[in-house]
Amino acid sequence: MNPTALMIMLLSLAIGTTMTLMSHHWLLAWIGLEINTLAIIPLMTKTPHPRAIEAATKYFLTQASASALILFSATMNAWKTGEWSITLLSDPYTITLSMALMMKLGLAPLHFWLPEVIQGIPLSTGLILSTWQKIAPMTLLLQISHLTDLKLLITMGLTSILIGGWGGINQTQLRKVMAFSSIGHLGWMVLILKFSPQLTLFNFLLYTTMTAAMFFSLMSISSTKISEISSSWPKSPILVTTMMLVLLSLAGLPPLTGFSPKLLIILELAKQNTLLLASVTMLASLLALFFYLRLTYVMILTLPPHIPPSSTHWRTTKNSPLTATMTTLALLIFPLSPTFLLII
Repeated sequence: MNPTALMIMLLSLAIGTTMTLMSHHWLLAWIGLEINTLAIIPLMTKTPHPRAIEAATKYFLTQASASALILFSATMNAWKTGEWSITLLSDPYTITLSMALMMKLGLAPLHFWLPEVIQGIPLSTGLILSTWQKIAPMTLLLQISHLTDLKLLITMGLTSILIGGWGGINQTQLRKVMAFSSIGHLGWMVLILKFSPQLTLFNFLLYTTMTAAMFFSLMSISSTKISEISSSWPKSPILVTTMMLVLLSLAGLPPLTGFSPKLLIILELAKQNTLLLASVTMLASLLALFFYLRLTYVMILTLPPHIPPSSTHWRTTKNSPLTATMTTLALLIFPLSPTFLLII
């Protein structure tokens, strides 16, 4: 892609997200979401492949449907209340706006577009779609969290955790694995949204860090399949080792970064006297733990002396400082969790 066009698209992404973050008016928030949607489509189709075109079409149709629902609900709410304020919603439109935002995020059962879209686009665009594109809808959900129906949030959260774990088990494509990982993590965030919006924000920040670290690592070794990642040890032993740790961090194993949001969410659920919900959530997360451990196991099997000398490659992988920084954050933030929570 032309560097000038790429810069314009990235600048449009930044402007769209910033506009939504700064707005207290539904119309301005909707315009920011639309700018975001239109700016990422050229990035999806920068590789002229039928799979990329199909992914961009699916993404556009899904996001356009969600945006139309947001605009119609906000208009009807303004007609009823006389206000366009984001925090002033009447009863029937709160649910439709919440569902539209969850559709934009890719929460189950409105998740069917996400794995297919991420599978059809490059890793760099998949990184943007999995992290940056979720900032604006998540911010709007946080702003209306006190108005959203608790049963809806719990149902969507539990369904997303189950489908995020179940869908990732049988995958051989790493981009689809990351898509189902995203669905599962978003389920944790929505589950605790009504009880503690600060924990949702904290979880979202850590999810963004860990997902970015994983995508940067995959981009460094140019792997999109489990079969490719299983032979990447000779290329970059240190990077593969840190990738295994990032996967375990995404799974939520202590003492890595991903353990802190899960621990705090379970403690908050127990504090709210929802022990049954906490127990079901922990059991559902075992599905996701299985496919993270499966990926880690595939990497461990290729460590010397299991790999034959004939399949070794020259170590030409270059690790960028950004990859190193994100990986460090994805592994070592756990001791600093109380400090981050105080800041939030």
